[in-house]
Amino acid sequence: MPTLVIVGAQWGDEAKGKIVDVLADGADVVVRYSGGNNAGHTVITGGQTFKFHLIPAGILHPQVTAVLGSGMVVCPKSLLDEWDTACAMRSELGALKISSGAHVVFPYHKSLDVLEEAARGHNKIGTTSRGIGPAFQDKVGRFGIRMGEFVDPEVFPVRLEEVLEYKNRLLSMLGGEAIEFKPLLDEYSSYASALRGFVGDSESFVADALDAGKRIMFEGAQGTFLDLDSGTYPYVTSSHPVAGGACLGTGIGPRAIDQVLGVCKAYTTRVGAGPFPTELDNEIGDKIRERGQEFGTTTGRGRRCGWLDLNLLRRSASLNSLSGWVVTRLDVLSGFERLHVCTGYQWNGRTLNTVPQDTFLLSQVEPDYKTVPGWDADITGARSLADLPTAARDYLNLIEEETRTPICIVSVGPDRQQTILLREDLIWT
Repeated sequence: MPTLVIVGAQWGDEAKGKIVDVLADGADVVVRYSGGNNAGHTVITGGQTFKFHLIPAGILHPQVTAVLGSGMVVCPKSLLDEWDTACAMRSELGALKISSGAHVVFPYHKSLDVLEEAARGHNKIGTTSRGIGPAFQDKVGRFGIRMGEFVDPEVFPVRLEEVLEYKNRLLSMLGGEAIEFKPLLDEYSSYASALRGFVGDSESFVADALDAGKRIMFEGAQGTFLDLDSGTYPYVTSSHPVAGGACLGTGIGPRAIDQVLGVCKAYTTRVGAGPFPTELDNEIGDKIRERGQEFGTTTGRGRRCGWLDLNLLRRSASLNSLSGWVVTRLDVLSGFERLHVCTGYQWNGRTLNTVPQDTFLLSQVEPDYKTVPGWDADITGARSLADLPTAARDYLNLIEEETRTPICIVSVGPDRQQTILLREDLIWT
């Protein structure tokens, strides 16, 4: 049962897309298990830049079947645009399958997302306004329309009419405009027709692949501390990016997972509101943002930047039962004479060596920093650990020692080739 989960270990944007693309060369199936098009995975290869929001990044490998699992919410228009763009850029792609259990995002979800965010006043979450939260609300409230219903021309009109009546009442209450049934039905029926051939029982497909001993990779979206239960609530996403989410959105059980790799940047970033103990709201943070091109794939918003937080990584290693780390963006830290690494928090005269579950408490902590030497060399051409400066190797060793988790891969640039593989035994068993 060679199975591998790729999970974001921080607040998302850790370059998971690149890592999935690199490792998908050895995979048969890549399954995206959570979120919607609020995520953004960028892959740079062969001089081309691909930006995926819904389709698993493994689709660029022709032998891969890319699956959108039932834990996702899917905007049909965005998915078709993304698929058409990928097909236009590359003639040979993997196969695409969409779970009939995935939920559909409609225009009323997007309208409600904007209206609900505005109603929060000064306590905004920082939503992408893509309708993801309201779509998950419908899923939990049992109002949602699933892909299997969506592509059934007999069922879809009935379901849409009954749901839209209720949604228009909500829109009216929040000061929004009602959505007409017929134009919406016509537009989305055309999307349903285009997607019908991709939709089916993905859980049985994944289970059969597992029984056949095929290599299956589970691609997480966002990051551990945006998880609905384990993240910095309420400044979180609406699904489960943690490794356990791979068992919720795909149809597999926990004993079917062999390896879990946590992807983390060599520093820390965050988009939107919420506590961020090591944030650098100064010229150093600006320098990291510019050098790392820390602007969202989905929203284009500048990301908040800060020093590496080992408290976050220790907690993430525990929450996800990590087999190993993938450390990305190490090249961005070249040129700093000194680097600071958070090894714990101070709060009310106490030292905290974990991440408080209380979000308000987390917003009050002060980081304890360890200062370590930086390095000047351009490391984007490094292809082995020996090619890295001593200070960079020491920085990686510090991560391993403090988290008690080995590093499997180091990324020194955005391209597929700018990758250093350290522990192949931690990838496929």
